[in-house]
Amino acid sequence: MAERKPIESWLTDMDGVLMHEGIPVPGADAFIARLKESGRPFLVLTNNSIYTPRDLHARLSRIGLDVPIANIWTSALATAQFLDDQRPGGTAYVIGEAGLTTALHDIGYVLTDHAPDYVVLGETRTYSFEALTKAIRLINDGARFIATNPDETGPSAEGALPATGSVAALITKATGRAPYFVGKPNPLMMRAGLNALGAHSETSAMIGDRMDTDVLAGLEAGMETFLVLTGLTRPDEIDRHPFRPSTVVDSIADLVDRI
Repeated sequence: MAERKPIESWLTDMDGVLMHEGIPVPGADAFIARLKESGRPFLVLTNNSIYTPRDLHARLSRIGLDVPIANIWTSALATAQFLDDQRPGGTAYVIGEAGLTTALHDIGYVLTDHAPDYVVLGETRTYSFEALTKAIRLINDGARFIATNPDETGPSAEGALPATGSVAALITKATGRAPYFVGKPNPLMMRAGLNALGAHSETSAMIGDRMDTDVLAGLEAGMETFLVLTGLTRPDEIDRHPFRPSTVVDSIADLVDRI
């Protein structure tokens, strides 16, 4: 195996890496502080499309993690950039929260339920039967189907919550049309993030807690990958996958000295 070049840019997942159920992972504050001190380009990524980067900056600040707004990259932002590249100034019927609607407004999209170019499905805590019915009928009438991310469940203190991937499956079953998922593990989200940093994959690393999204996305984008064990993936699950991370560590604290 060819020796990798030194890491100059860092991408890290948020939930399960920097925080877990609203509590910072020990060492996360030191990791972010070291990144900022080093001047190395970095992004904090999340497949969750509910919040704007400003919202996430505030949520992270409340638990002692000072991540600048410009260093936060969400599946909503990646989706908006994708749509702006594909069909500038288009229209969309959106099921989602402020993180997604704001991102689409910012690229000049018009949100409408009248013959939209796209139906865009994102994360929300209040999926409406009426909204889902409208989405199904619009897709049947020819709207293109986009979803921010394929995550089937999300975490909560009470247990698993149905997430975008599960709701997308419902719409697919009703329409026979599968969505194009923009978020992880689609390497599109990673490459867009790297482009925003002016970084190159061969000198960049991805840190995540999920084999099926974080590690796979980093691998397919050509990056060095680090799996932390503070989130969803257990040690005994790693070998069940046909791919492996470059390195497995207990937590983000083990990577502070790598910067």
